[in-house]
Amino acid sequence: MCLGIPGELVELAQDHEDLALVEVSGVRRRINVGLLADEELAPGDWVLVHVGFALSKISEQEAQAVLDYLEGLGQAYTDELDALSTSDIS
Repeated sequence: MCLGIPGELVELAQDHEDLALVEVSGVRRRINVGLLADEELAPGDWVLVHVGFALSKISEQEAQAVLDYLEGLGQAYTDELDALSTSDIS
């Protein structure tokens, strides 16, 4: 199962405007934020991440609600975090 997971933006890439570092449940990965070019993104913002792309900007309250729900899914959520933690950060 592939899930959209909330992640908090940690930093925007200086050398590539479409990339950012995001933290998802303690795991940090580079993602593409190009789909949100019309949004003003800054560290501390929350985005919904799916297959390495930020799909939408969401509020911290929405992010927490989704994280709570995903944690309730158990193994599917754990599998998704495992896949994220083993993916390439470069």
